[in-house]
Amino acid sequence: MGMSVPRRSMFQLAGAAALLRSRIASARQALTPGQAPAVSPQPAAGRGRPGPTGGHSESFPALDRRSTVALMQGNDRRKNIYNALMAVDKELQPKLKARKYVVIKPNFVNTVNQLAASHPDAMRGILDYLSERFKGPVVIAESSAGNTVQGFENFKYSALPAEYKKKQVKLIDLNAEASFERIALLDQDLHIVPVRLAARLLDPEAFVISAAMLKTHNTAVATLSIKNMVLGAPLHYAPNESVRWNEKRKYHVGLRQTHYNMLLTAQRLAPSWGASVIDGYEGMEGNGPNSGTPVASRIALASADFVATDRIAAQCMGIDPEWLGYVKYCGELHLGQFDESKIEIIGAKVADVKKPYRMHPDIDRELKWQGPMTELPFNLGWITPQHVSDRA
Repeated sequence: MGMSVPRRSMFQLAGAAALLRSRIASARQALTPGQAPAVSPQPAAGRGRPGPTGGHSESFPALDRRSTVALMQGNDRRKNIYNALMAVDKELQPKLKARKYVVIKPNFVNTVNQLAASHPDAMRGILDYLSERFKGPVVIAESSAGNTVQGFENFKYSALPAEYKKKQVKLIDLNAEASFERIALLDQDLHIVPVRLAARLLDPEAFVISAAMLKTHNTAVATLSIKNMVLGAPLHYAPNESVRWNEKRKYHVGLRQTHYNMLLTAQRLAPSWGASVIDGYEGMEGNGPNSGTPVASRIALASADFVATDRIAAQCMGIDPEWLGYVKYCGELHLGQFDESKIEIIGAKVADVKKPYRMHPDIDRELKWQGPMTELPFNLGWITPQHVSDRA
């Protein structure tokens, strides 16, 4: 179902523009003409952003509520996932009971390489939990960067409906389903453009589970539960379409725009988010999200809070959570808890399971979103004391 851009998206975009103007103003003050500041690969934690008056810009109000993240370690992928979900069951149940069906969103950025895609045993761990705790049907739905149905076949997902007959499991290619809602993003010129998001992932009757993985990424540092949802929601042409188009490309329009557009998309998706599940049994380091090498982390994480899960998952990978711009932005706008002091971890300790992942070769370039912009758009109407005296 195609729609015009809703009023809610336009209000979100207005807030987006205000934050973007604030960041540009901060960069204008910090930048010395002719100087291109380097981004430290180890940014100082808690460092404020310089504001237009030379001080620090005002921070967003802190999110007061506490969040719980389950962190399970073991030598059975399926049991790790199940145990993680059971550990946070009391946080999941209120919303789960209010929904008519469950959507499990796996990660099929690649439909051939199993290391780059959600494992079917991770699905089994989730379905084991749902079989005991939820009476409604379950849909496994993905908008793969490639051919989703090919991924279902290659990764043996086709066996799942027969294994879980009582759950009425269905496998759905969101690109072929072709039902969508439009929201507005920023393009490379900071103009607004529409993007089509899979309607099923926005369904208020659905309890959406992000079945993500531990992987490094070539743009966003790491791809975890939020990114799995945000870049899985944009559609592309269906297998039988003659005209090729791909809404996912609208997110790769500039490093800063990528993080910001991910925030805008997360804001729209968040009302349907039910549970974040991250399979870290075998993660990917180096040249992620497609061609990296395996890391035997042997963990699983689960929570009702996607932001908190991603923060703790990053720490388990030896990644500074401050590097994840899109996750930090989601925390600042209260889509979840980013403050570690307000996150309770059930199960294993991060220090005991932490394995430093080798970053993508472009990590220094990826982190440039944190520093001031080196190419600023021209500005009109910028009031300075000199301008005031000239007008007097």
